[in-house]
Amino acid sequence: MVAMNMTMQTYQGIIVDAISRQKFKGEITVENGKIISIEKKEHEKEQYILPGLVDAHVHIESSMTVPSVFARMVVTRGTVAVVSDPHEIANVMGEEGIDYMLEDAKKAPLKVFFGVPSCVPATPFESAGAVLDAEAVDRLLAREDLHYLSEMMNFPGVILEFPEVMAKLESAKKYGKVIDGHAPGLRGADLQKYVDAGISTDHECFTYEEAVEKIKLGMKILIREGSSARNFDTLYKLIDEYPESVMLCTDDSHPDALIHEGHIDKLLRRGQDKGLDIYNLIRAAVINPMEHYGINVGLLREGDPADFIIVDDLKSLNVLKTFVDGNCVYDNGKVLFSVEKAPAKNVFKRGKISIDDVKLPVFASENNEEPRKKIRVIVAQDGELVTGQELVIPKLENGNLVSDTARDILKMVVLSRYANDPVQIGFIKNIGLKKGAIASSIAHDSHNIIAVGATDEDIVEAVNRLVENRGGIVVGTAENLFDLPLEVSGLMSTLGGEEVAARYQQLNEEARKLGTSLMSPFMTLSFMSLLVIPELKLGDKGLFDVTKFEFVELFVGE
Repeated sequence: MVAMNMTMQTYQGIIVDAISRQKFKGEITVENGKIISIEKKEHEKEQYILPGLVDAHVHIESSMTVPSVFARMVVTRGTVAVVSDPHEIANVMGEEGIDYMLEDAKKAPLKVFFGVPSCVPATPFESAGAVLDAEAVDRLLAREDLHYLSEMMNFPGVILEFPEVMAKLESAKKYGKVIDGHAPGLRGADLQKYVDAGISTDHECFTYEEAVEKIKLGMKILIREGSSARNFDTLYKLIDEYPESVMLCTDDSHPDALIHEGHIDKLLRRGQDKGLDIYNLIRAAVINPMEHYGINVGLLREGDPADFIIVDDLKSLNVLKTFVDGNCVYDNGKVLFSVEKAPAKNVFKRGKISIDDVKLPVFASENNEEPRKKIRVIVAQDGELVTGQELVIPKLENGNLVSDTARDILKMVVLSRYANDPVQIGFIKNIGLKKGAIASSIAHDSHNIIAVGATDEDIVEAVNRLVENRGGIVVGTAENLFDLPLEVSGLMSTLGGEEVAARYQQLNEEARKLGTSLMSPFMTLSFMSLLVIPELKLGDKGLFDVTKFEFVELFVGE
C-alpha cells in the first residue's frame, strides 16, 4: 500500500473533460488526495490527462491472482477502480472467501468495490462448497464494505418468483443497493418481469437487438470483452447510440490478457478505431459506472478524489502515469507499490480417480461396432459462453464410448471437488484436441473439477495431477503433464502476476500443441459446466439442458 501524499502537486497536460466534452491545455493541482483546482494554462507538454478507468464488472478470481496482485497488473493500464463480484471464491469458501478478498484488496491502492454474491450456489443442480441463503445475503448487504447485490443469474427464479430469490432482491432494496443482472437471451414479457423486480444491469447480451430491448426497458448494458466471452464487436455501436446506458467490463480476464492485451484501455483504443466518440467512450469507462454504483471515484473535477491517468495520446492510450487518491501508483513502466505474499486458503476434498471411473459401457448393435442410440453432444462456440447441442452416433471401442478425435467429439468429465461422488460423463465438440487432455478446478460456478481429453487415460492422469495439487490447471498427455497450481480456493495463485501469466501462457501453448485452436481453451472449458448459460452443459450431477432447466439423459433413443 502507498501512503497518502499530503503535499501539493501540480500536473500539466491536455485535460480531457468528458463531462463538458472539451479538451484544453491546463494544470491540475492536487492536495491531500483531492483535486483542488483545474485551470486552463499554456504549456509545452503534449501528454493528455484523463479520469482513471473503471471496470464495471469483473471477477478478480479469473485473473488467477489475488486482488493485491491483480491491482499491480491493472494500474499499469490506467485502471483505478473495479466493481468486483467475489462470486467465484464465495462458491468455494462462502463468507470466509469474501472476507479473504476484502482483506487482500486492502493491501493495494486500487479501489475495489465488492458486491454480495446473489447465487451461491448458482443453481440447486450442482455441488458447491458453500451456500449463501437469503439470511446470509441480507446480513452481508447490511455491511458498508459491500456495495451492491451481484449478478442475479437465477433469472428463472425471478420470473417464477421463488421466495428465496425474491427475499434477496428485497434485501438489496431495503439497504438501497444496486442489483446487477445476468440474463442471456432474455426477451419479451419475461424480461419485463425481470426488470420490474429491480434488476438494473446486464452484461450477457450476445445480440445487438437484445441489448437495445433491455436499454429501452431501463437497464444499463455492460459491454463485455473478456478472455472467452467477447461481445464488443457486436455491441460497440451502443456506446454512441445510447451513451448514458452503457458501461465497459471484462467480466473474466486471464493474466496473460491483462498483461499483454490490456484492460479497459484496450476497449477505448478499439472504440476509437471503430470511429466512436472519445467522450462517449470515457463516459462508458468512468462516468456511468461511478454514477450507477455510487462509488467514490474521481471524474476529474475540482473537489473529486485525484483518480486520473496521464497518457501519451488519445489514440494509442499508452499510460505514462496512474494516480489513485493523488498518489502516483504507476510511473513509466514501474509499479510504485509492493504487496506481501497472500496466504493460501482452500477447500478441496477430492480423492484420485481410476480408469473405471471414466469408462462408459453401452449395449452395442449386432455388429458390435456402433451403439444403437445417439447421444447429446455439447457444441462449444469460440468466444462465447453459450453452447449448442447435436445428436450423434458416438464412437465405440471394446463396448465403451470413447473420444472421437477424427470428428472432434471428445469425452468430458465433471466431478465434485467437495466429495468423492461419481464422475459425470458427457461429450463435447469444437475443443479440437487430437491428443492429451486439459483439466481445471476453475469450473463455473461451483468450481468442481472439469476435464476433456482424447483418451480415458489422458483424462484420468490430468484429473489426478489436479487432485495432487488440490486445484489448478493441467494440460498434456498421460506421460507428460504441465500444471499451474492455484492454492487459493483452486482459483488463484499467490505468485506475482508476471509469473502467473507466463506459466498460464505456457499452458495455452501446450494445449495448442495438442490440437486446439480455441482463443482461450481453459476459459472456454471452465464455462462448460455453467448451468445458467444455454444450451447444454455438464455439471457434477449430470447433463443439464439450460433451456428446459432440467437434467437430461446422455442417450436420446433408438
